[in-house]
Amino acid sequence: MDAVRRVIVDGAVGFEKGVITFVGKSEEASKAGKFDRVLDVSGRFVMPGLVCAHTHLYGIALRGASLRIRPTTDFLENLQRIWWPLDERMDNDDAYATALAACLEMALNGTTTFADTYSAPPRPEGSLDAIAKAVNEVGIRGVISFEATERRSVEEGRRGLEENIRFLSKGGDGLAKGMISLHASFTISDDLIARGVEAAKKFNAPITIHVSEGPNDVYHNIERYGKRTVERLRDTGLLGPSAVLAHCVHLNRREIQLLAETGTNVAHNPMSNMLNAVGVMKLPEMLEAGVNVGIGNDGYIFDGFENMCAAFLTHRVDRRDPSILSPQKVLEMATVDAARAYGLRDVGSLELGKKADIIVVRPEVKATPMTRNVYGYLVNGVRGRDVEHVFVDGVQIIDGRRFTRLDKERAEERILKTVERLWSRLGEEPGEAVEPLRLM
Repeated sequence: MDAVRRVIVDGAVGFEKGVITFVGKSEEASKAGKFDRVLDVSGRFVMPGLVCAHTHLYGIALRGASLRIRPTTDFLENLQRIWWPLDERMDNDDAYATALAACLEMALNGTTTFADTYSAPPRPEGSLDAIAKAVNEVGIRGVISFEATERRSVEEGRRGLEENIRFLSKGGDGLAKGMISLHASFTISDDLIARGVEAAKKFNAPITIHVSEGPNDVYHNIERYGKRTVERLRDTGLLGPSAVLAHCVHLNRREIQLLAETGTNVAHNPMSNMLNAVGVMKLPEMLEAGVNVGIGNDGYIFDGFENMCAAFLTHRVDRRDPSILSPQKVLEMATVDAARAYGLRDVGSLELGKKADIIVVRPEVKATPMTRNVYGYLVNGVRGRDVEHVFVDGVQIIDGRRFTRLDKERAEERILKTVERLWSRLGEEPGEAVEPLRLM
């Protein structure tokens, strides 16, 4: 997949020093120079690594967890009874272990770049260094951040923002780069939004925020500020090409138009939205308006191919229209469009001069010929388990589904011990939840 979305049969990709130097027919590759190594991937798809537009790496800690809580009835209760108690018990060891687990899984499933938002309001300091350590050990790219929130106190919001600024000030760490992250408009003040926007501009960094994931965000802004969520973000200066708004489920047409007019990006998380039963975003209207949309996992299912398929199917059934969204557009949303949302112009497609972030896919069972209709094949018939080789920055980090840079079994031992300790802390009776509408 290159700039004009060519599908090349019997093709080849060459790279040197982490940069793509050739894309074309295999018999023409020799004209591009002599390569030190040739990997025969006949009968496979060679494609750009997937780019996850929004995740919470630490969300992997909730997989299979037994929580002593009353069953939730809406999205706000999901936050209060599940996510926020987890946030308040996380420490930097947990941040590292969960990031390592999620990065291992994403790498195996073909994701080579992701954008992460981490949350632990009582303990922000140094958390991004712990996450960056995991990112670099696995060898994939991460745009990482600490989620600033004032749901407990204004001081914790300040400390969360300062952790992002600290990490940005040192220029990130290897494959991990920084950004500014704010939780959601119903847990932050206009002042914190303004300071976040100022910091993002100072460091020329992306800024991300959760927007109207559930209806409570909309109700809060109308009740408190007399405007809808996107209108408030416009008035506080957050909208623009450097902003990525996660979810955007409950937007009206005027809000979508504001996103288009300002060049603001959106991260679509279809599987998480289904899990939380919050609704279906107006993706067709966003694309028609010209809004750039990438696909994320929101810390739920770390298989980018699963998330692509979910996006493809969700809007077909929601609109009862089988032509509402093409497989090609879905793949673009999971690669080049997601990369563009974060200003990453050198990843997301196979083009000369771009980073050699490449995956090789071999369907577990070849039931049909691998024809030029590869977009439908990839979205409907491929899953992360079919990823055979992964290269990031020209370095092979997965070879035949085996990690080349670390011992997966030893990593899993450390991860499990850490998460077991975290689970024991989660077993404690959680404190009384704070109703965010009373705070902000």
